[in-house]
Amino acid sequence: MASRLNPYIQFKDNARTALEFYQEVFGGDLTMSTFGEYGDPSQPGADGIMHGQLESPSGYTIMAADTPPGMDHNPGSNIAVSLSGDDADELHGYWDKLANGGQVQVPLEPQMWGDEFGMCVDQFGIGWMVNIAGARADS
Repeated sequence: MASRLNPYIQFKDNARTALEFYQEVFGGDLTMSTFGEYGDPSQPGADGIMHGQLESPSGYTIMAADTPPGMDHNPGSNIAVSLSGDDADELHGYWDKLANGGQVQVPLEPQMWGDEFGMCVDQFGIGWMVNIAGARADS
C-alpha cells in the first residue's frame, strides 16, 4: 500500500455517531474497533471507539477515535494529520523529520494491534500520527 495522508479527528465520546454520520454523507465502507477489543471490556469507556476509518467511493479517507479514558479532550486541537502505509523506511523518515524539534507524545514503536505507531506534535504545533502496517522485525 502506498503511504497516504488524511485527517484524524478526536472526539470526546461520540466518534461512532460522527463516523456513521460521515458515512451517510460520503458513503463508503466504515470499520470501527473499540477500546474493549484491545483491552479489558469491563473497564469504563471500553465501548468507545479506539479507531474508526471511513473509505469513501470518491477516495476520501476519514479516521476518528474517542478520547481514551484518562486523557484530556481539547476542542480546537482535536484533529491530527495521519500518515499510514507499509513503507517502513519512508514513514520512519517522515517521523524522524516531524518529531525533530517537536514533542513526541507516543514513541514510534510496535503496538498491540501489530503495527508500529507513534504520535508527535511538530515544531509548529501540528499533531501527527504515523502508523506503519506490520511491525518491523528490527524494532
